[in-house]
Amino acid sequence: MKDYTFHYGRGEKTFSIDESRVLKEIRMPEKSPLTDIPSAVLEAIRNPIGCPSLDEIVKPGDTVTFICNDPTRVANSFDFMPVLLNELNRLGVPDANVQIVFSLGSHRLMTEEEMAEGVSPEVAGRVKMFNSDCNIPEDFEYFGTTSRFTPVLINKHICHSDHVILTGTIVHHYFSGYGGGRKAVLPGCAAMETIRHNHSFMMDPHAGLGATTGNPVYEDQMEGVKLWADAMKKRGTNVFLFNAILDAEHRFLKMFAGDYIAAHLEACKFVDEVYGVPIDKKADVVIVSCGGYPKDINVYQMQKTMDNSVLAVREGGVVVLLADCEEGSGSKVLEETFRRLKTPEAIEGELAGHFVIGANKAYAVSRLMTKAHFILVTSLDRQLAKDMLFTGAVNEVDEALKLAEEYVGKDYSIILMPTGSLTVPLYKG
Repeated sequence: MKDYTFHYGRGEKTFSIDESRVLKEIRMPEKSPLTDIPSAVLEAIRNPIGCPSLDEIVKPGDTVTFICNDPTRVANSFDFMPVLLNELNRLGVPDANVQIVFSLGSHRLMTEEEMAEGVSPEVAGRVKMFNSDCNIPEDFEYFGTTSRFTPVLINKHICHSDHVILTGTIVHHYFSGYGGGRKAVLPGCAAMETIRHNHSFMMDPHAGLGATTGNPVYEDQMEGVKLWADAMKKRGTNVFLFNAILDAEHRFLKMFAGDYIAAHLEACKFVDEVYGVPIDKKADVVIVSCGGYPKDINVYQMQKTMDNSVLAVREGGVVVLLADCEEGSGSKVLEETFRRLKTPEAIEGELAGHFVIGANKAYAVSRLMTKAHFILVTSLDRQLAKDMLFTGAVNEVDEALKLAEEYVGKDYSIILMPTGSLTVPLYKG
């Protein structure tokens, strides 16, 4: 027997298993983290990809809007935002000319405390900060319609500065290919109808993890953001990207800056390199952690780990998923959809006829349950877990493994995924 310790919520869970059962422990390839964060930030923005540096384009007295992630994304904005703000000061931009807009998409609003925690109390005390609330129509400007008929409605707070700097981190995304880049704007700073229409393409079979060309979600987002960016260029606004890639312990591995398309594509190549992990065989049981808070803050975020872990389990096998879910499901619409429709088939059928944000996550969760059994190690309400069709919800991993034997027998193989929200199993078969 061997002890393993996985992140769980704001703490950890330790469990013991027979080491001889373990086919593989899926971890990111060893990469040395950056040690001098300020220098790495400055190196990236002074040597950008595909466009002039901030030194060349920022003039004294210019106005600047930063777009930053909300708490559901691990971005470490508190590390790089002070450096970026001080650099703008050096270039002649006073704090009074800078603002931050948090790209919430359709997520809940952030509190002032969460904003300060996200970008650092120092930065929060120096600049204006806003939530992008997708449900306030008057906060959005119209920039046309994509070829897929998505209305491009973008928050007015990112539409009237001399410079807009998109920030964040990049991981694989289960239906839009990759995070980061254009997603800071759409869906991050888009109106609900824009998000709803764009996300409806997630049901297309070409939408998927790591897919760009031919992925209707990704292509629609790119087209919509280009409509906005082209209009901004005509107004004299520069759009600049700063994205980073983190390791499993939330340490910076590499930073990319420059043109929001070119720099992001380069960064995605690095994401594939560090997050994709080959496997020779699928297991009967996968034991997986989201990686702790905030990746397991609720079911809404946990689902992304479900998508990764199901790539490592055989058809009809079991995924034991460690996810605290301190904020419950993360969506009342998600809960109501499960309780009312009750089966994956019914959820998919209704969503195909009428796409609703929140209900789409019920589809994302339930479609995976046709491939494997999911047993949660969680603090989630037990009745809620049952309503959402999870095979079980227990307190400890050993309880989950006992339950798993009902589906895979006593002689089962295991794959371990301690950072399941990041790592993507690549089955050679």
